[in-house]
Amino acid sequence: GKQMAEGFAQQNANLVLLARRVERLEASAKEWSEKYGVDVLPVACDVTDADSIANAVKAVKEHFGHCEVIVNDAGGEKGTGTPLVDYKREDWDFTLNLDLTSVFTVTQAFVNFMKEAMAEGKQTYGRVINIASIYGLVGNTAIPTIAYHTTKGAVVNFSRGAAAELATSGITVNTICPGYFYTELTTETLNSDYFQAFANSSVPMKRYGNEGELNSVAVFLGAEESSYITGQAIAVDGGYTCV
Repeated sequence: GKQMAEGFAQQNANLVLLARRVERLEASAKEWSEKYGVDVLPVACDVTDADSIANAVKAVKEHFGHCEVIVNDAGGEKGTGTPLVDYKREDWDFTLNLDLTSVFTVTQAFVNFMKEAMAEGKQTYGRVINIASIYGLVGNTAIPTIAYHTTKGAVVNFSRGAAAELATSGITVNTICPGYFYTELTTETLNSDYFQAFANSSVPMKRYGNEGELNSVAVFLGAEESSYITGQAIAVDGGYTCV
């Protein structure tokens, strides 16, 4: 998420950064404002809480007055590695709430805001970009992740349904399905012998995604020029899902 946000800043887009702990956002906001000359607004928001989302929309409305693009990037899973037959219901409910219900709630709130701003002449289009996963498209034998697979597949189809419903409104809805990418949280894991062997055997490019290789897709889908693309799930995965 941080890499994609900076990708938009590099294209001179003003940003709103949402996270439960706003202090996590302030350093990036300051850095990008100074580096790219853009307006970056950090806002505390829990995407699993409807009131928190409503407050975030209010903050964006008061600061900018409009919002052309939203990127739903929150995600995770409890109980990773637990087989289907042993998976706990409370872990299932947690994962669905974080990975799927939040996408619905955030999209609903911000699409209403987009429509309002469009009616007032403050913007001419809207873009919803939902981040799913390659495991929303295919299965996975490496490690059991049943709830994660379920939610990410649902995000793909939620995006299709929303895209069809909003098709004549000027608002597009698309999904990005990333493969494995190096980030601050994944680098150590992906550099392990197991995951290096996995890349060599499962990813046609025989490597994982590097910083910045997801940005261009997000920026394009967020641009006015992507106006005839909607309801699509674009895998950015080094070819993982093509074989």
